[in-house]
Amino acid sequence: MELSFDVLAMLFTIATVAGFIDAIAGGGGLLTIPALLSAGIPPTMALGTNKLQACGGSFSASLYFVRQKAVNLRQISLLILLTFIGAACGTIFVQMIDVNSLKMLLPFLVLIISIYFLFSPTVGNEDRKQRISFPLFAFSAAAGIGFYDGMFGPATGSFFTLAFILLLGFNLPKAVAHAKVLNFTSNFASLIFFMLGGAILWKIGFIMMIGQFIGGTFGARMVVTKGKKLVRPMLVTMSFLMVIKMLYEQGFLSFLGI
Repeated sequence: MELSFDVLAMLFTIATVAGFIDAIAGGGGLLTIPALLSAGIPPTMALGTNKLQACGGSFSASLYFVRQKAVNLRQISLLILLTFIGAACGTIFVQMIDVNSLKMLLPFLVLIISIYFLFSPTVGNEDRKQRISFPLFAFSAAAGIGFYDGMFGPATGSFFTLAFILLLGFNLPKAVAHAKVLNFTSNFASLIFFMLGGAILWKIGFIMMIGQFIGGTFGARMVVTKGKKLVRPMLVTMSFLMVIKMLYEQGFLSFLGI
């Protein structure tokens, strides 16, 4: 599929902005998926291409966090493995069931997270007592959220971030950094299946991936330098925007005439 230079430039720019936002608070897909669809790309190809370009942003952000020693890969190696397995299983499982009823619950789960961060201003300010071990976290939260990402995807970063804070006692910037590494892992696992299905426009995906890489690096840098002062308001804002988008897509806002 061939697109004009202007459209490719637009997609590159949007991917750069989305990568920046995604590295800090998640929700970059709110920009990239509509952009791909508006360019005339079929939905299935748009989802596959979006997963490819999103890997660029999550990889660059993860790489920056690792280089800044905000993440110790050896410490979370089991988490990475279980996230990958969970995401792969979720991607396979979603093809066997009707997930529409489960999707109806998703906006309300994300809304709970948004309200929690909004009205708990001290949560994640500092490291707290670890509630469970890393292996238990790997087999429960990492595998479970990875499975969810393979099935659905929206707000995966928010779920990982909240799990790191509540279960492992991480502060907010540290939780975001670790969440991004696991988010890249689950993205990559799902990407493999899109590749096998041939549902990727490689040229468009790579162009957007470059933008994501640039935006993701700058976003990760802001997490490290600005910390919770930037992360918390962006996390709450993007979570609320995701809730509105999902409610709209499922027709919950029809009574408002929207």
